[in-house]
Amino acid sequence: MTKLGLDYSTTWGRGYAARFVRNAIHGLYVRPYIRFVASLEVRGLEHLDAPRPLIFVANHTSNLDTPLILSALPVALRRRTVVAAAMDNFFMNAKTAFKTVLVFNAIPIDRHKVNRRSAQLALELVEDHWNLIIYPEGGRTPDGQLQEFKGGAAYLAERAHATVIPTYLHEAGWLQGPKYAKAPKFVNAPRRWRHHVVVAFGPPLRAESDENIRRFGARIEDAVVHLGREVSGDPTLSINRPDEP
Repeated sequence: MTKLGLDYSTTWGRGYAARFVRNAIHGLYVRPYIRFVASLEVRGLEHLDAPRPLIFVANHTSNLDTPLILSALPVALRRRTVVAAAMDNFFMNAKTAFKTVLVFNAIPIDRHKVNRRSAQLALELVEDHWNLIIYPEGGRTPDGQLQEFKGGAAYLAERAHATVIPTYLHEAGWLQGPKYAKAPKFVNAPRRWRHHVVVAFGPPLRAESDENIRRFGARIEDAVVHLGREVSGDPTLSINRPDEP
């Protein structure tokens, strides 16, 4: 019987056979689909010329965010990238888990509590020079605003001596929002079959020698907010913190 959750083995997804099939799926289906439903604009590709491995720390509004980011990446980077996916959404059903690993090279992450097993797997992969896409809000935004970041990305980057690439997706929630988003303003809007989406990559960040993980995490969060303000043109964009009125 297939083990699920954090016990689901994803090692096969990084083997040569799975990588060959994945490359074909992205070339024949995922990227053409994204180009069909979105007029995708990519900014900041020059920032990806940074010491590897890279950890892409992105805001999260839609289940299309991962294919959008992967479609925006240069092929060589995309082929060496894994995705941190919510264990409770994508790894509790064998069929869903198989598809998620095959198509997106995903690994399960427990987003509701600190879990050493999922963190250790992500750390080992980054140390093995796999790039990583992670959504530090812990899930799709419930209200359309940026949510407070969890500290996993900062921990992984500091431990693995990796480079963080702040990443911001602008207007992705409107892209067929009723099907892929969670926030009511997207879910209750008419489904749009074509929408302009921006994937922006910001200047790379590295943990400083005298910087603790909490401070580094705050710096990462600030960088994503700043990038979001630049891309959206909204100077009021900020983190929606639950302890603030």
